[in-house]
Amino acid sequence: MDSDGRATARGGALARLGLHPRLGRALMDTSGAGAEVVALLSEEAPREYGDDLAAALRSARRGGDAYAGRWRAEVRRLRASGERARTQGVGDRSGAHGGDDRTAGLVAALAFPERVAKADGGSYLMASGTRAELREGSPLRGAPWIAVAVADRPVGKGHARVQLAAAVDEDTARSAAASLYDEGQEVHWADGDVVARRVERLGAIELAVRPLKDADPVLVRDALLEGLRQDGLGLLRWSPDAVVLRQRLAFLHLRLGEPWPDVCDDALHARVDEWLEPELGRARRRGDLARIDAGETLVRLLPWASGDAGRLDELAPERITVPSGSRIRVDYANPEQPVLAVKLQEMFGLHESPRVAGVPLLVHLLSPAGRPAAVTADLASFWKDGYNGVRAELRGRYPKHPWPEDPAGAEPTRHTNARLRR
Repeated sequence: MDSDGRATARGGALARLGLHPRLGRALMDTSGAGAEVVALLSEEAPREYGDDLAAALRSARRGGDAYAGRWRAEVRRLRASGERARTQGVGDRSGAHGGDDRTAGLVAALAFPERVAKADGGSYLMASGTRAELREGSPLRGAPWIAVAVADRPVGKGHARVQLAAAVDEDTARSAAASLYDEGQEVHWADGDVVARRVERLGAIELAVRPLKDADPVLVRDALLEGLRQDGLGLLRWSPDAVVLRQRLAFLHLRLGEPWPDVCDDALHARVDEWLEPELGRARRRGDLARIDAGETLVRLLPWASGDAGRLDELAPERITVPSGSRIRVDYANPEQPVLAVKLQEMFGLHESPRVAGVPLLVHLLSPAGRPAAVTADLASFWKDGYNGVRAELRGRYPKHPWPEDPAGAEPTRHTNARLRR
């Protein structure tokens, strides 16, 4: 069709051939020299002719059955049509010169350019991206390139099965499928790092690959982002302080919402420009990611504009002071209820569980040896109902430590009885 939507001279000639457009293209571009092969493909050759298109052509010539008769009649018609196309100047783009094998390959490649295929391991990779397998004993096995004319896909199989094909050389494959040729940079994340290559392709088939040292920075950044999505934000350097900061922010976002940022993986990926630049833009490989301090960059998401950033230590302190005077780290790993793990004697005299951002901490009360003795989010109830059982169990095991009958009114301590008597 031309730009006005009218059939071109070539299009009109193609329509008059009475063939599938693919086969018509192959006939016209061989000026009728491929008529015998086109006739084989327009009415599929019997299976007993085999899967080698050139060999099937020779079988048709020798044949005396009904199929061979119809084939000869079609060949005569197609040759006449091809000659007309040539005289009208709308054919003979590629030409067909040489023996049966070359002609068969050229016709198949012109008709089905997306099915030119290169040997790849034990199968063939077609330009379309589909893998294809030849049957056992096929005479085409070992050919570096083939053009697949007929194939099917058996149920449950990932590969196509070749029914009819012809061997071709690389030049023929490149010429017939020229519209599928592409050359350019390919930068992506693979096997845990950035892979940068300059690749020549014929559709999905790699023709030539060279390492690329000066890859487009935009493509490199995209590859690194893909790596962070695939392999996780753990590719960055997460110090213990960075991990704790992220947990504290997750707690505040869950408890208070905006302006405290969501710091789950998906949210961080969505806002990567806000917290991971310019470091990400300067990175070129996995090792560069590992040098980015996630804690230093994550600070950029704190709500500075609203002025709330300065309340981080007030609302979600890293440590809180318990009655004994010790400063104990709060564990925010579970953002729904942070944990305070502290020795039981250090909490004497405290009537309510400590809170952060209005949420009572889940207090893990520890024995003098640092082992869990009880868990509570309601310290007053524990002193009343749970402490006596713990006292009965542990005071014989730890006689050097105080076990008062009234813990709510007792003096908190980090020390043993002997130390307290000094």
